Amino acid sequence: MLSSIIDAFKVPELRKKILFTLGILALYRFGAYIPVPGIPFNEFANSFSNSGVSMTMLDLFTGGALSHFSVFSLGIMPYITASIIMQLMQGVIPAVGRWAKEGETGRRKITQVTRYLTLGLGLINAIGYLLLFKSSAYGVVFTDQVPEVLTDIIVVFTLVAGTAFIMWMGELITQRGIGNGMSLIIFVSIVSRVPAAIFSSVNLQADFGMGIAITVLILIVVLACIPAIIFIERAQRRIPVNYAKRVQGRKMMGGQSTYIPLKVNAAGVIPIIFASCIIYFPAQLAALFNVGWLTAFADAVSTGWLNWILTVLLIVFFAYFYTSMVFNPEDTADNLRKQGGFIPGVRPGSATVTYIKNVIHRVTLPGGIFIACIAVIPTIIFYFSGNQLIQAFGGTSILIMIGVALDTMSKVESQLKMHNYDGFFK
Repeated sequence: MLSSIIDAFKVPELRKKILFTLGILALYRFGAYIPVPGIPFNEFANSFSNSGVSMTMLDLFTGGALSHFSVFSLGIMPYITASIIMQLMQGVIPAVGRWAKEGETGRRKITQVTRYLTLGLGLINAIGYLLLFKSSAYGVVFTDQVPEVLTDIIVVFTLVAGTAFIMWMGELITQRGIGNGMSLIIFVSIVSRVPAAIFSSVNLQADFGMGIAITVLILIVVLACIPAIIFIERAQRRIPVNYAKRVQGRKMMGGQSTYIPLKVNAAGVIPIIFASCIIYFPAQLAALFNVGWLTAFADAVSTGWLNWILTVLLIVFFAYFYTSMVFNPEDTADNLRKQGGFIPGVRPGSATVTYIKNVIHRVTLPGGIFIACIAVIPTIIFYFSGNQLIQAFGGTSILIMIGVALDTMSKVESQLKMHNYDGFFK
């Protein structure tokens, strides 16, 4: 891999893309430490250190920007949520579905709507965070040198502008850099918290040697889990397909065999994101309205055994839901019929649709259970141990980091092959 990285920097075009990507990511990390106007640093830091698990997880995905209440406190999550919503709307709203089939023109329309939706979600999140931090749970008092209303407007505007700037940087990386910009921003946010988590894990124990031993043990377990996660992420169920021979003009077409690849974990980390949004939504409402029964319910579903059970059920449900949205057996069977293809032993038409649906259902279940276990088991261990390193290297974090790393390496490899160099995967 080291020789491949050296070869990558030998190509001027690829070197410019890599350096441009690193420069944008460095700018993002710099912005994570620029606070919004009027924030009392010490008071807010002390209040945030006593926050719950949900806020700690949100801070992890912003790379520590939320704990500093910086201009990038909202992170990239509003854009990710908007992108997921637009992707789901393609199967719900016919007009959006037609846009997805119109090529470049349709993609531009979807991108434009996604941007506006991102700003709308950012505005809602910004107002929510402002009210949350000013509530009795945190009690943060912003500067009193200007009217409170003006301060609130400035804070909300700054947070929304920060979200728009992050969205712009992510699109720049995707267009002019290497890899997917939004994914790389999340990757950098998670990785940036690892050194502090390691330091916290070492100092968690009264005995310094014991702290080092526990930290090393956690890192060894994480390294041992990475090959298993990669195996599941790359795993496929291949449905064989044969094509009948046919004469087209003067040529004999068809006659070859291929397959339909169905990933075991086709939904990726999206079920985890959806499940987290639903589970932590009562906590956000409780912070805003401060109602007794709502607060008790939010505390019950935010942590503990009820949280673990709901997380597993929701992740498996959304794994099925999202897979059904992105993979349409009817369209697949229709395309096979039009191209003269068929699955051996299965009649074309409705029988093919039923067969593909049954295979998807059988494949999605182990994939959903796997990502549910990856997401919940570290949460349970963190609940009993309080070790920040376990949270930093939680299942969601590992899935995101491995997925982004594999995707970026694949894109660098394709660039290298265009210039006659060996790629990463030899």
